[in-house]
Amino acid sequence: MKYMMLIFQGSTPLPQTPEWDALPDAEKQAVFADYKALNENPNVTSGEQMQSPETATTVRVADGKVLTTDGPFVEVKESIGGYFLLEADDLDAAIEIASKVPAARLGGAIEVRPIASW
Repeated sequence: MKYMMLIFQGSTPLPQTPEWDALPDAEKQAVFADYKALNENPNVTSGEQMQSPETATTVRVADGKVLTTDGPFVEVKESIGGYFLLEADDLDAAIEIASKVPAARLGGAIEVRPIASW
């Protein structure tokens, strides 16, 4: 079964921020190693890191008119910072992989969502 893994940043320190700089070097290296291992997993289809929510544009169509709003439409505590796809035998296997995403242990969360098949 395929799963979409949505990475919610929460309070996860991001590179090039003071919070990241405050992490011990061993933790930084662990983060890089964990993401490298995920990307080398043959059941993972790599996704991408997303820019901050402030760069978003929300699009809606009302009465045939396209309406855009700068930034995210709703205020969120935990914005999506990235994603990847996973092919796994079952939810338990998907949860095992999700638990290895550094954001899960550093203040964020991983939403594991099965992909619908039609």
